[in-house]
Amino acid sequence: MIRSESLAFLAILALSGPALAVGPVTPPKVVRPAKPVTAPLSDSDRLIAEAHDAAAKGNSQLAERLAQAAIVADPSRPAAYDALGDVYASASQPGFARDSYQRALDIDPADADAGKAIAALDRGADTRKAQAGAAQATP
Repeated sequence: MIRSESLAFLAILALSGPALAVGPVTPPKVVRPAKPVTAPLSDSDRLIAEAHDAAAKGNSQLAERLAQAAIVADPSRPAAYDALGDVYASASQPGFARDSYQRALDIDPADADAGKAIAALDRGADTRKAQAGAAQATP
């Protein structure tokens, strides 16, 4: 014999359908608008940028120290050696410039900046002029 409380429970269960189904409940996914992801500059990147800035302002001693600090911060970055090579090349020290560019190529043989700079040194040109010409030639 079924008691009235049991019948009431069964009636509610039958009417409720899947809402009372037993199982794991997954919360709805919340979709948030995407924020642009901007990675902060690494110490090496910041130092390289500061070295280029100092060189552009004509402070070659500061530019040299900043480029060397960038190498110390991350010796595996060819761009740091490229920056130091640029400083040496603009200071009319082609031997030191070539050595720096070669170190960049030792790390990354496909480093186009170092390759162009060495080619400019081979022609006896200032690497800044070679890089400016390459930038103008690139569409």
